[in-house]
Amino acid sequence: MAQTEKKGGLLRKSSASKKPLKEKVVLMYDEIFTTEDPSKTNPRFWEELFLMKVNLDYLEGKLEALDGEELMKIKDNINCLFQHCIQALGEEHPIRVVNALQTLCALIRGVHQKNKSTSGFDIINMLVGFDKAELCMKNLMESLDSLLCAEGSESLKSLCLKLLLCLVTVTDNISQNTILEYVMINSIFEAILQILSSPLSRREHGYDAVVLLALLVNYRKYEVVNPYIVKLSIVDDEATLNGMGLVIAQALSEYNRQYKDKEEEHQSGFFSALTNMVGSMFIADADEKISVQTNEAILLALYEAVHLNRNFITVLAQSHPEMGLMTTPTSPIPTTPVTPLGTTPPSSDVISSAELPLDADVQTSNLLITFLKYSSIVMQDTKDEHRLHSGKLCLIILTCIAEDQYANAFLHDDNMNFRVNLHRMPMRHRKKAADKNLPCRPLVCAVLDLMVEFIVTHMMKEFPMDLYVRCIQIVHKLLCYQKKCRVRLHYTWRELWSALINLLKFLMSNETVLLAKHNIFTLALMVVNLFNMFITYGDTFLPTPSSYDELYYEIIRMHQNFDNLYSMVLRLSTNAGQWKEPASKVTHALVNIRAIINHFNPKIESYAAVNHISQLSEDQVLEVVRSNYDTLTLKLQDGLDQYERYSEQHKEAAFFKELVRSISINVRKNLAFNTLSQELLLKEFSTIS
Repeated sequence: MAQTEKKGGLLRKSSASKKPLKEKVVLMYDEIFTTEDPSKTNPRFWEELFLMKVNLDYLEGKLEALDGEELMKIKDNINCLFQHCIQALGEEHPIRVVNALQTLCALIRGVHQKNKSTSGFDIINMLVGFDKAELCMKNLMESLDSLLCAEGSESLKSLCLKLLLCLVTVTDNISQNTILEYVMINSIFEAILQILSSPLSRREHGYDAVVLLALLVNYRKYEVVNPYIVKLSIVDDEATLNGMGLVIAQALSEYNRQYKDKEEEHQSGFFSALTNMVGSMFIADADEKISVQTNEAILLALYEAVHLNRNFITVLAQSHPEMGLMTTPTSPIPTTPVTPLGTTPPSSDVISSAELPLDADVQTSNLLITFLKYSSIVMQDTKDEHRLHSGKLCLIILTCIAEDQYANAFLHDDNMNFRVNLHRMPMRHRKKAADKNLPCRPLVCAVLDLMVEFIVTHMMKEFPMDLYVRCIQIVHKLLCYQKKCRVRLHYTWRELWSALINLLKFLMSNETVLLAKHNIFTLALMVVNLFNMFITYGDTFLPTPSSYDELYYEIIRMHQNFDNLYSMVLRLSTNAGQWKEPASKVTHALVNIRAIINHFNPKIESYAAVNHISQLSEDQVLEVVRSNYDTLTLKLQDGLDQYERYSEQHKEAAFFKELVRSISINVRKNLAFNTLSQELLLKEFSTIS
């Protein structure tokens, strides 16, 4: 018997030379693509169409193959198909609903491909017609809302979310997508919250729901009152907020796990063995090969939650078991190919703390720790554009956290100690820290470690000035809280001071190259003022008097760097060039540091001469410092503990528009390739009663 093959909607017998036969649904599509109303010859045409298995490729391909004029000729039939799809969503038989949802997805994508250069208005007209748009879109949104909130099929809910993501991302710039006006008017916000608050729904659909919400929040956010922004900002239901946090934590954990797996695989490979033989000269190149796609979509969701909703801050510290150590569910989970920007949902279930009992042997974690680990990975390599955007967004999120009073309270809480294993960039001059040696400390220590790590590892030719500025601002905001609340944090402050001095040294060494691109004096002033903060207020927040002595020791020990900086800014502030004003600000800011150096250096030299010592030990220098504080005169500097609060609209609008555009494109790509497979859906509805 001849084998029957199916390709592109055609059925043919491989052994026969007869003309290929088209499957019935393709013949019905062909009727829609004529100027005649197909229901004239067959009154049951639309009823029968939604019993046929959808051929997505054929329908989309047919739409894309038509030119503008041809498409306009069949516009009435396209409108009719769209309207009948919406009617079919109200049917009792799930097969019809599945096929209607699939057809809507194909229609929207196909018409979008044809109208890439046109506005959303043209897409609305082509799909539904202006005259009927309001009513049709209202009916569509109400049907989708009902399906999402019903206790019915999980497959239908999944497909509803895919359709909504398809609608939202139909244009690259979502703010130009006029279809979304109807999504604003007919809100599905409550349906999204319901998904996030229910453990079962969250496991199945949480990822898509969170990404959808993040995109909807960004529709014309700077131009009009977006109802999704308003509603998200006032959510106070604990189950919903925790659900959202768990979805985000799971997606970030999945990324961290994938990275760790690749890192271990990399280290155990041949190249690692070769590196150990030859030495560490290749270590940076080896590490560059460890690459996992970043996940800007889920990071955007975290940002919007932290930025808009003060209640979400509590979720950051909500304890749950370390997700990488969870036992995997017994039921098989379909794996999905990894796609750009991590738009594919993570493969493992999100399990809330209520659903999984805490094990005494399992490290307790929280969303903030997971996020800090994620940040430590993506901020390692900022040469790649996606990682640069991810790194910037991580620092923006940390900026919002560092400004929040409640967040600072739990960051600095001595009763909330965690062991946070941040990823450190392999460098020739330092050994890799052993995970087991990590102490349990308040979470703010991990934030400071992350900032120090970034400062130390990114002094390079392509200097990421913007990220450095954000990094120093975060440290400053944390210090402001410590000074205000008199929090004496037991932290290795010397590492921070050393990193800051090395940064100043780098700026001076590369003055000519950097000044061609950046105003390095803005950053230099911020660094100098961090030292001024320690000098002026350190006695209120440094852990011990000896810590304050060590600060002076570091300034005196590294005095040559401060002397060189003073010479550089003095030279530029006395010239009538473009850097005169910013350089003079640094000159004035250095007054107390110079006073310390000029006061103690002669005393140290005198002590060495009297005691006939050529080189003083640290203890001897500290002894000189302690015995000469009383004769030191410092100037009181104003505004050291003041800062400008973060503002998205005025400073970050361009960044977020570009970021959302990038996410929108990749969500659409992901939907197009691997999330609308019909086989799994139809298995659930294999019979029609």
